[in-house]
Amino acid sequence: MDPKGKVALITGGARIGQAVAQALAGRGCDIALTYRGSRDAAETAADFARTAGVRALVIRADATDEGQVRAAVHDTAGQLGRLDILVNMASTYVRTPNPSAAEWDAAFAANARGAFLFSIHAAPIMKSGGGGRIVNTSDWLAISGRPHYPGYTPYFASKAAVTALTESMALDLAPDILVNAIAPGPILPPPDLTADEDREVLAATPLARWGGAAEIAKAALFLIETDFVTGESIRVDGGRHLA
Repeated sequence: MDPKGKVALITGGARIGQAVAQALAGRGCDIALTYRGSRDAAETAADFARTAGVRALVIRADATDEGQVRAAVHDTAGQLGRLDILVNMASTYVRTPNPSAAEWDAAFAANARGAFLFSIHAAPIMKSGGGGRIVNTSDWLAISGRPHYPGYTPYFASKAAVTALTESMALDLAPDILVNAIAPGPILPPPDLTADEDREVLAATPLARWGGAAEIAKAALFLIETDFVTGESIRVDGGRHLA
């Protein structure tokens, strides 16, 4: 699929979502961005898109609330005229030692339920327009079957669910809609990362560096532009899964 002249909805307009939005806008794709708390980041991405000469829309939506998800999808299609691409980037990454049922539910709601809800509401619109692309966000640990870090059970399980969701929906929505996932590794260092932790990550990553948000944008563009890849989860982790 050529993104030019198409409409993409990106959930989560901060950090990596900004890079994906900018990459698509640079290809001539109109953009809608949803946010829950990071409005400034979404507006920054929208301003970049408008500067690039495409239309941009910013919508507040909680990805765990079906009513808000439905409204965001239909507002996108209504205001921008169509919906061809969905990039599910909204997620949480929270350490939960001895997790409670509430923490389990919160992880699955943010990481798996949101992707599911946006997909089921976007798919009929995509089909009516001739087809589309859905790109989810998993995690290199989950698709590699390596929990590795203790204290992240709800997160790990919810990201594994995203991988399963990707494969199952790819089958259900074929041949009109291609569904794939990106599984990031060390892309952006957390703001509270210590120098020792940074050295540990670099030492465990064969490419010996953080990837940067642009690498996720490149992967997203590939999964949008391909016409014969579906049901895949692609690791973008600098070889981290090999170490």
